[in-house]
Amino acid sequence: MLGLLQGVSELFPISSLGHSVILPRLVGWDIHQNDPYFLTFLVATHIATALVLLWFFRSDWWRILKGLGRSLRDREITDVDAKLGWLLVVGTIPAGILGLTLQDYLRKLFASAEYAAVFLALNGLLLYGAELLRRRARLVEADDDARIARTVTWRQAAVIGAAQALALVPGFSRSGASMGGGLLVGLSHRDAARFAFLLATPIILAAGVLKLPELAGAEGNGVRGPALVGALCAAATAYLAVRFLMRYFETRTLTPFAAYCACAGTATALYFGVS
Repeated sequence: MLGLLQGVSELFPISSLGHSVILPRLVGWDIHQNDPYFLTFLVATHIATALVLLWFFRSDWWRILKGLGRSLRDREITDVDAKLGWLLVVGTIPAGILGLTLQDYLRKLFASAEYAAVFLALNGLLLYGAELLRRRARLVEADDDARIARTVTWRQAAVIGAAQALALVPGFSRSGASMGGGLLVGLSHRDAARFAFLLATPIILAAGVLKLPELAGAEGNGVRGPALVGALCAAATAYLAVRFLMRYFETRTLTPFAAYCACAGTATALYFGVS
C-alpha cells in the first residue's frame, strides 16, 4: 500500500512524504517516519520512482547530456539542449545543498501526522496561489525543451530548485513547488510539469543512492523483502502517474490538486485533533 501510494503521490503535487506519515496514523499502523526501517523502506521506493522518471524521459536526458558535453567541449552554450541541461544543474545545486543541510532537522521537527495534515492543507493553498498568480505562457515553439529553455532564466531555475526544499517538510509537495514556480515564471502547465519532473529526477535519485548503503547494511535486515515489493509497486504507479500527468496538463490545471490537499489536510487535521 505504501509503495503504490508513494509512486502516485511523489509525482502528483500532493506530497508523498505527507501521505506516508498520515496514512499509518489513519489506519493504526505502528510506523513512525523517523524509524530507521521505515526510512530504509522509503529509500527503495524513491529510487524506483527516480528510475521510472529517468526511463520515461530517457530520450530527453540523452539529448541533455550530449548538450552538456558539447557546451563543456566548446566552452559555450549554443543550443537548446545545453541550455536546458545547465538550467537543471543550476536548479539542482540549491535543492541539493538545502536537502543535505536541513532534511534531518526538518523531518524530525515536523515528524507527526498532525503537522503533516496542516502542511498538506497549506500545500493546497500554495498550489491555488500559483494558479492565481501565474504568468501566461507566451512562447509558441513546437519543441518542448526550446520553450522551457527560452522562458526560464538562470535565477529562476535556482529559485525553482530551491523551492523543492519545501518537500523536506511532510505535507508540502516537491513536484507541486516546482510546478508552481514554473507557472509563476511563465511556463505552461505541461511545460511546468515537464521541467519539474526533469528537475526532480537527479535530486530523488541522488538522495536515494546516498542512503542506499543503509538498505544494503545492517539497517536493511528484515526490510529488504518489503522494500523490494514497495519499490516495484512504486515503480508501477509512478509510470502510470507520469503518463497521466503529462497528458492531463496539456489542458488542465493544478486547481483540483489544490482542492484535494486543502480538504484532505483540513479534514485529517481536525480528525487527529479530536482523536
